[in-house]
Amino acid sequence: MTGEQIHAIGRRRAWAVWGVAIGVYVLAVFHRSSLGVAGLLATERFDIAASQLAFFTVLQLIVYAGMQVPVGVMLDRFGARALLCVGLVVMTAAQLAFAFADSFLLGAVARGFVGAGDAMVFVTVVRLVAVWFRPTQVAMTTQLTGWMGQMGAIVAAAPLTLLLTHLGWTRAFAATSSIGVVLLVGVLLVVKNSPYAVATGPAESLREVATSVGRVWRNPGVRLGFWVHFTTSFPFTVFVLLWGFPFLVRAQGWSEVAAGTLLMAMTGWVVLSGVVIGQLTTRLPFHRARTAIVVVLAIVAAWTAVLLVDGPSPVWLVLLMAACVATGGPTSVIGFDIIRTFTPVRAVGRATALVNVGGFVASLVTVALIGIVLDVVEPAGAGAYDLDDFRVAFAAQYLCWGLGLVQMVRLRRRARAHLHDTHPEATALLRAGHQWLPLDDRP
Repeated sequence: MTGEQIHAIGRRRAWAVWGVAIGVYVLAVFHRSSLGVAGLLATERFDIAASQLAFFTVLQLIVYAGMQVPVGVMLDRFGARALLCVGLVVMTAAQLAFAFADSFLLGAVARGFVGAGDAMVFVTVVRLVAVWFRPTQVAMTTQLTGWMGQMGAIVAAAPLTLLLTHLGWTRAFAATSSIGVVLLVGVLLVVKNSPYAVATGPAESLREVATSVGRVWRNPGVRLGFWVHFTTSFPFTVFVLLWGFPFLVRAQGWSEVAAGTLLMAMTGWVVLSGVVIGQLTTRLPFHRARTAIVVVLAIVAAWTAVLLVDGPSPVWLVLLMAACVATGGPTSVIGFDIIRTFTPVRAVGRATALVNVGGFVASLVTVALIGIVLDVVEPAGAGAYDLDDFRVAFAAQYLCWGLGLVQMVRLRRRARAHLHDTHPEATALLRAGHQWLPLDDRP
């Protein structure tokens, strides 16, 4: 239950809470993305093949995706501050363990716990945005959250490459794990769950939890958000998290520095394209799903051109593909904005968690398929990869693109019909470019 308001909404205190929370998210993205530039080193350190390297990331993503619904329930129950603290502790310990791991099994376990800590962060930050900012601020602040979070991917690109080169595996990963201790102090001092005095209700039984999650999922707007996130985010995640760096180095003939720089530049493009996507989301809320569909079609077209070129692609085409893929990052945030139209704030944690599962399910499926295909077409290992190997392997992306596009088109119609039937006034307001929230979300 929500009681007396004790802090101003959308003012200085809100930005302070958001600032500390976004620092945790930046660190989470860094830990998540760190294997992207360390992948080739990992094959040597652990003496593993491509499918085993992919297993590190797949396990991390499985744990992340599998924990989303429990995290959403815990978020609604215990609040954002507790989950940020637990997530930081788990991520810090896991990354430190990864620094000293010297076998495939130990490395895999460490990456799994990185996924567990990471799973508690983004949905928590989105929940803080939902309760600490005014409805007119939420769309752009959520986009800003995505942009700032990608700073972690920037740090995991060229700077981490330099750390690994000069400090070595153990010292580089151990040093980066220590950042979590500093942020933990910040969370304890600054972050509050809500600007309102919140009374904790009775604990839910497992049956009540399952019923409430099922009720949220049956809402076509939530399912639309899931498929928007599923289809738009996985190309960027797959490319930056693991397979982009080897593709650029082995298939396109780029130097490691150039490949790391492109990964960093892609994250910068996330910010630039996010400004446009954020404005479109704010000004044209009725057409949010259509915006996502257009971006996905652009990504598919750009990747198709790269894969069909005879020989290494010209630099301009690789840059165009990278820009389209990076635009999928901020576009995926549209999924979280959509559910704000269909879900009251008391259930935002669960709805956000369900949507967040989408992109990571698509990512883990694609990461695993690429690794398996590479092992089949090139049994000699990572040192023998060439363009033809990656051309076959990256075709695995079309599976998730096709499924996602069909579901987005289908559920876009159902979500609009549902909203028109339940809240006829909402459709007119959204068409006119105004924000609309469920009744118990309005101030």
